[in-house]
Amino acid sequence: MSLLKKTGLWIVILALTFSGLLSTPQANAATKTQDVTRGEYITAIVKALEFELSDGETLEFTDVDAQLAPYVEAAQKMGIIKGATSTTFKPGQKLTREHAFLIASRAIKSEEVFSTDLLDKFKDKSSFKTNEFVELSRSVGLGLLQGFEDGTAKPQKLVTKVQVTKIIDRLLRAYNVEPPTNSVSLRILGTSDLHTNFVNYDYYQDKVSNEVGLAKTAVLIEDARAEKPNNLLFDNGDLIQGTPLGGYKVTVDKLEKGELHPALAALESLDYDASTLGNHEFNYGLDYLDSVLEEAPFPVLNANVYDAKTKNNRYTPYAIFDKEVVDGIGETHTLKVGVIGVVAPGIVRWDRALLDGKVTVEDAANTVEKFIPEMKGQGADIIVVLSHSGMGDEIHTVDEDDVTYQISQLDGVDAILTGHNHAVFPGDFGDLKNIDMEQGTVNGTPVVMPGKFGSHLGVIDLELKKSGDQWAVIKGKGAVREIDKKSDKVVQKVIDAVKEAHEGTIEYVRSPVGKTTAPINSYFALVKDDPSIQIVTNAQKWFVEDKIKGTEYEKLPVLSSGAPFKAGGRNGANYYTEIPTGEIAIKNVADLYVFDNTVFALVMTGADVKEWLEMSAGQFNQIDPSSKEQQNLINEEFRTYNFDVIDGVTYDFDVTQPAKYDYDGKTINDSANRVVNLQYDGKPIDSKQKFLVVTNNYRASGDFPGVRNATDSIDYAYENRQAIMDYMIDVGTIDPSADSNWAFAPLNESINVTFETSGKAKEIIPQGSGIEYLSPTEEGFAKYSLKQK
Repeated sequence: MSLLKKTGLWIVILALTFSGLLSTPQANAATKTQDVTRGEYITAIVKALEFELSDGETLEFTDVDAQLAPYVEAAQKMGIIKGATSTTFKPGQKLTREHAFLIASRAIKSEEVFSTDLLDKFKDKSSFKTNEFVELSRSVGLGLLQGFEDGTAKPQKLVTKVQVTKIIDRLLRAYNVEPPTNSVSLRILGTSDLHTNFVNYDYYQDKVSNEVGLAKTAVLIEDARAEKPNNLLFDNGDLIQGTPLGGYKVTVDKLEKGELHPALAALESLDYDASTLGNHEFNYGLDYLDSVLEEAPFPVLNANVYDAKTKNNRYTPYAIFDKEVVDGIGETHTLKVGVIGVVAPGIVRWDRALLDGKVTVEDAANTVEKFIPEMKGQGADIIVVLSHSGMGDEIHTVDEDDVTYQISQLDGVDAILTGHNHAVFPGDFGDLKNIDMEQGTVNGTPVVMPGKFGSHLGVIDLELKKSGDQWAVIKGKGAVREIDKKSDKVVQKVIDAVKEAHEGTIEYVRSPVGKTTAPINSYFALVKDDPSIQIVTNAQKWFVEDKIKGTEYEKLPVLSSGAPFKAGGRNGANYYTEIPTGEIAIKNVADLYVFDNTVFALVMTGADVKEWLEMSAGQFNQIDPSSKEQQNLINEEFRTYNFDVIDGVTYDFDVTQPAKYDYDGKTINDSANRVVNLQYDGKPIDSKQKFLVVTNNYRASGDFPGVRNATDSIDYAYENRQAIMDYMIDVGTIDPSADSNWAFAPLNESINVTFETSGKAKEIIPQGSGIEYLSPTEEGFAKYSLKQK
């Protein structure tokens, strides 16, 4: 039957219902007015949508008569109504517009998620009495609730018979009237980059935070599971490092043999089916990782890390799950779901001191392609890839770190959970080819990247059809759902699973190590020399100068490198160092230095130092000195942890010049010269003079310009964070200030240079800095101008 005919038929049925020809006793009483009762409305909805009727005997409402009971029963089974109480339905109660649209919205089993901002269009938004704002927003998004010409919704106005006809007309146009089939719907749920954020708690600020935590994501997980009983839940890695909780389990409350790591305990509480290894799983070395995995209650997969000696896979490369599913007509089947995990090959650079000579890592995309035939040979009906290797781009370079784009092109891959970039997809990466944001696909393959720290849940819905003995994916869609940052709602069993480690971490991070005479923050660390970095570089220099006494390095000038690890960007407007005046505790040191790095010192020349700083200069966009338009100073593609400040030398950045290196360290302008006036001890630096530059294992192990030319290195195997604590204990009281060893080369005052940082920074703009607040932008950020002083 065509939609037009179906709609017309039900208009006739509505007319008959309201005239009493198909009425109930409750409906008869209402025919004297134009208002509609709950009973009438439900009867009309059930008939229009052709819900299957039974005898009504399962209904527990005591105020529904036998004639109406089958309709109310059908509506309740389909989840479109709720009782006034557990035993009453109040079928004769007059229906408000608000209630009518809530019922209509529930009837449409769409998985689209609409923002509650849609309700802002109504001038009388405050008149809504329901607490189901998400459902009401769906009603707007689906075109059911449209409002009046004067911009109001009139939610408490009673619904008339004419209005019910229009509502059901819209409902039929939005309703999926296709009959159920024997196809199978399989939902793949996924998290990534949790970084030990299991409780909704900010250990750096020592307070509850509803912006992070698996306990928050779990609310979405439970809802998504309830919607689709055929589901699997995976994690995409970077689990055991990130907050002080991760370090606490390594150095303070050390993991004992037979103990389940809190990261795995948190996942176990939610019945995860499998996970894969992220790059940060390797930060503490292979022995520690082995001890974590020893008690894993589910498969932890990785296919592209190999033992350097045996050449065999060091970890389980894939698993095949026999998943019992129910199709659309109620029949049970067993799907064989193959799941494989891969990680960015960069682990051998980033943790070279821990991994060199012990493991090798193959290209992630090539590895998945290699194992697909083997997994198919083992009976896999579908293949899901857990790709901790980032999205990447259209060009494939072997052994590059971000290759999810290439994995999506492989025949046999049906769904991908990715991460590593801390971004969100669908949402980000819209500049790539063959991206469908609405369907959440890359090259036709459903892909989800669920942010970081538990901010989002990835949801992939696959529809499968069986032909003979073979199952095939006939439709797939990827989507992400964001946690409710305004709600305190959590899933308590996640918190209970990590209770001991969580409470121990809080006690640990509250331990005092020193004092500060002024607040310390990193709001302006990208545009001026900043105390939050200066404290780190001072501490590192203090540590190494003591260590090299009496050694061959004692006479080398010591420089020290630091970066603004917490500087907003992709991690949000609250991701900045914030330390108040007064006592400094371990939590504050962790706020200064968020990574579990160890101290390294590199022997290099003045020329190498220059190249290192040329790489840092990629943090800035090129400024056109002839333009009078606003020009954004900060290159958002450049990771702030790569903006290394080197203390012990002085220098300027000439941002009117092009950058020499891109954000990956590849040369893009060989003759570029952004770093000017580079001096040591008040004189132009000698390109051949040797220096000892203090940094961390991550930087020392990477392929960073300048750094890669180092002729010698010293691994102190001592955490940078611990060195900072030792320094603070030795100094006692910190007077936070920066020595202004770097600045921007002077720009013409007419040039309009802007940048973004947290909106909170407008209250603490340093006097004489040339920084001026302009306006708020999005999600807590604000725009500022920068003038040379």
